[in-house]
Amino acid sequence: MSHLDVERYKGTWYEIARLDHSFEEGLSNVTADYSLQDDGSIRVINRGYSEEDEKWEDAEGRAVFVDEENNGHLKVSFFGPFYASYVVFELDEDYRYAYITGYDRDYLWFLSKTPSVSDEALAEFRTVATEKGFDLEELIVVDQSRNR
Repeated sequence: MSHLDVERYKGTWYEIARLDHSFEEGLSNVTADYSLQDDGSIRVINRGYSEEDEKWEDAEGRAVFVDEENNGHLKVSFFGPFYASYVVFELDEDYRYAYITGYDRDYLWFLSKTPSVSDEALAEFRTVATEKGFDLEELIVVDQSRNR
């Protein structure tokens, strides 16, 4: 994406679907909260519920734009100096839905400003992701029942 309006993007997003990975394995009710910092970086708070541990888990990170400010390609760090790509590759004009990936196609998230979406919105995400070359065989639709 060529333009990301941080003022419109900030706030809480609900994880609707994802390709699973070690740092979110077993988590449901996952949210990401984005807030703008005074230095221009973005504070990221990821939160999810571990059914196995019966508790909420939080991770705080920092995101910065990679090239031009507001270009939709950021790098985010939750572990000190180690950064990972955060690429917004689809965003609806009302900032209700965002499709996110990493540098390669190992990561994929469908985020929404609401904890649930229509079947049509999920189907559209699947279509776009497949067209972009993502393998959706391992796609997880995230339980958001604790956030409703």
